[in-house]
Amino acid sequence: MSEKNGPSFADLFAAEEMPERRARRLSVGDAVEGVVAHITQDAVFVDLDAKQSGFFPRMALADREGNLRVKVGDTVQGQILSIDSAQQIELGTALGKDAGVDQLAAAHEQGLPVEGKITGVNKGGAEVQVAGLRGFCPFSQLDNRYVEDPATWVGQTHHFLISELKDREVVLSRRRLLEREAAAARETLMEKLDEGATARGRVTQIRDFGAFVDLGGVEGLIPVRELSHDRVQRPEDVLSVGDIVEVKVTRIEQEGPKTKITLSLKALAADPWDGIETIAPIGKVIGGQVTRLADFGAFVRLAAGVEGLLHVSELSARVEHPSEQLEVGQQLLVVVRDVDRKRQRVSLALAQEGAQVGEEAKNLRPVQGALVHAVVEKHERFGVFVQVAGTQGRAGR
Repeated sequence: MSEKNGPSFADLFAAEEMPERRARRLSVGDAVEGVVAHITQDAVFVDLDAKQSGFFPRMALADREGNLRVKVGDTVQGQILSIDSAQQIELGTALGKDAGVDQLAAAHEQGLPVEGKITGVNKGGAEVQVAGLRGFCPFSQLDNRYVEDPATWVGQTHHFLISELKDREVVLSRRRLLEREAAAARETLMEKLDEGATARGRVTQIRDFGAFVDLGGVEGLIPVRELSHDRVQRPEDVLSVGDIVEVKVTRIEQEGPKTKITLSLKALAADPWDGIETIAPIGKVIGGQVTRLADFGAFVRLAAGVEGLLHVSELSARVEHPSEQLEVGQQLLVVVRDVDRKRQRVSLALAQEGAQVGEEAKNLRPVQGALVHAVVEKHERFGVFVQVAGTQGRAGR
């Protein structure tokens, strides 16, 4: 460690003025507890008692994102990984690969993790090299999810809990350790997770009704309606498994022992209706895309989260259903007739032939007394329907 980043390990240990005789004789593998006294860029220093100190590598006490989980004054537990010639004590949250059989026995008794390297697989599980011994981890205990191809794990180093230790036979479980860590993370997260808070997580599953997000030991659900201001038919069109997302916690419900967390992605996105005057200016020609057809008209997407209704009466008089003139996905030029902000509705009419996006709609209705050309569209007992040339919809009918 450079001086500009703080004192060196040697300086910090020298500052403790540790006496030659220790109040307690410590050995590699001992479980210890202490209070965080000092934090540097690389290490967390802990007072083990009135006369002895040790240090954790900073990353040993950091979460998955590299954020430190402790602060000065916190009490932490660990295990002695090494004691060098200068009596500097390195601590860890698990026994390293150089631990001995006695340390494995202590780890088994105290429920401490041990480090092991997966060296092979056989019919029932994985072979793991740990502390000079060949251990065994059943496939069902290798992960907290189903392991599809155990052979891909060969060569990887992980931490395990010891399930059984008899003579020199070691049975290991990584799943129990993951479940324990998840429970601890869940408890920590739930203490600071409130409705209205924002959180960051990873998408773990996508279902027809929404997407599940792991917030760090706790899963929440983004219902399909909360994925976007736009109308979403398929959640996979918005998110993919593995995506990192920022979400808002909208509801936390306790259902017996289970906690149900509802999340929203769209709550953190700008509401398009806040700028509806720009998106759908009344009397202007704008572009849109037909998204749905109904008996009474066609819905036209004007922007993300904003649809307008083109009523069937705005189409040709010969049309009884919008599908006779329009189709889903069709691009249109339309004129905004009216905007109801309270009910979030936009009424549309077809733009005149030759209209350009952004221009003021002209001659929506023919001038009374003007001489015009018209096309006969439909005969009825009571009269004839015609469409004034150059107009579209009921305005020129």
